[in-house]
Amino acid sequence: MRLAEAFASATLDDIKAALDGGKLVLYSTGRPVGPDHKITRSEALATFTFQSPAFGPDAADGTPAALFAETSVIATAIGTPGWARLTKADGAPVVDLSVGPGNTEVKLGSVSATKDFPVTITSVKFLASEAVEWSKTEFGHVYVTNHENPFRKVSVRG
Repeated sequence: MRLAEAFASATLDDIKAALDGGKLVLYSTGRPVGPDHKITRSEALATFTFQSPAFGPDAADGTPAALFAETSVIATAIGTPGWARLTKADGAPVVDLSVGPGNTEVKLGSVSATKDFPVTITSVKFLASEAVEWSKTEFGHVYVTNHENPFRKVSVRG
């Protein structure tokens, strides 16, 4: 989970409330550094609209119960979803979440999206927030997150 700067100190309940009537947009690979950054290398695959309120009572295991206007939406492009941006009703970004199998925040009913076919979200959860920072080394700029997965730590030369 990567929070927009405006929500850096928000509680989970604040984040859920901000999503009332907002959107969850699935994107292919090319995730930007965070929600405050422009999307440049990703195509929107499908858009879900949250109800108001956006979340119902949590499940017994603590998983938030996301409430969407439609449980399935038609994909607008072909691709493998890799991340999602959640926005307020006015379009302001709130949080970016990981999408896919395994320990990700958004789970889908299928692995990929095919244009003109339905896409279904089976669950949404919020993992611990990732801290993202840039640092300058003798070899260039290094992009680092606090995520435990070493493959999510990217080095950028220049």
